Amino acid sequence: MDYKDYYKILGVEKGATQDEIKRSYRKLARKFHPDVSKEEDAEVKFKEVGEAYEVLKDPEKREAYDQLGSNWKAGQEGFQPPPDWEQNFDFGGGGYTQGNAQDYSSFFEDLFGGGRAGGQYYQSGSAGQGGFQSRGENVRAKVMIDLEDSFNGTTQSLNLQSPEVNEQGQVVNKQRTLNVKIPKGVKEGQTIRLAKQGNPGMGGGERGDLLLEIGFKPHKLYTFDGKDIYLNVPVAPWEATLGAKIDVPTPDGKKVGMKVPADSQQGRKLRLKGKGLPGKNMGDFYVVLQVTLPPSSDPKVKAYNEKMRDEIDFNPRSYLF
Repeated sequence: MDYKDYYKILGVEKGATQDEIKRSYRKLARKFHPDVSKEEDAEVKFKEVGEAYEVLKDPEKREAYDQLGSNWKAGQEGFQPPPDWEQNFDFGGGGYTQGNAQDYSSFFEDLFGGGRAGGQYYQSGSAGQGGFQSRGENVRAKVMIDLEDSFNGTTQSLNLQSPEVNEQGQVVNKQRTLNVKIPKGVKEGQTIRLAKQGNPGMGGGERGDLLLEIGFKPHKLYTFDGKDIYLNVPVAPWEATLGAKIDVPTPDGKKVGMKVPADSQQGRKLRLKGKGLPGKNMGDFYVVLQVTLPPSSDPKVKAYNEKMRDEIDFNPRSYLF
């Protein structure tokens, strides 16, 4: 019996949502409907699309199919489901999308239909004959941390839901709580792998892994780029023009003095090497100068601006012409 890739037939990714699966099915069903389609082998493709949707639209069938799908190539040349498949999952009720089970392939019938094929089936490790095992699926999640957590390291409590098969053979979502240690120096977008903390396996198979993607919560002062950290710092026009020494807060909670070079322009970057995110390859800390003008509603400010306008020959747009 040949294995059928239902995701490929419907043209969706394995992680597709139920709405994405439904939209793809409707589109392909219209395209290959035998009454209207001029495609070659339209009737065959129409049945394939219906069969794929019959499995993927149903959470129980989809979960069972995903569990088998990750391991079928490790078994025999001809794929065979385990003889006790119906005891592990409940596929009852609901009817079929189009036609009936007889319209579908032997692959579908052997997995989800009334009959069961004999023969060998995939085993894991040394389980021996008589038990079906498969490794659980990996689980992906995103955890948001504060910038300060990357400097100090932290532990976060995560609530996760994962599908498990209960004693009645039904797929149910169980909630569990994990205390996850976030290492010092972790950066945004980095993935932390927690072995055997994903979805449970079948037949005693080991759990999959939990893959945690790190994200940073928005910070009131800093922005991030990899291991580098940026801070916009306002400076007065005379500080930018004449040069000055200013104090700036650093991400590690300290305050440092920095020299603003004379004739600094808006947006100039001043670097503090190694003051970004900690770690083996430490990031840098950049101060970005923002020239800030005093309000012209102040009579003194207005007078100074008028004096500069009248006495200084300066046109900042001269290069345009």
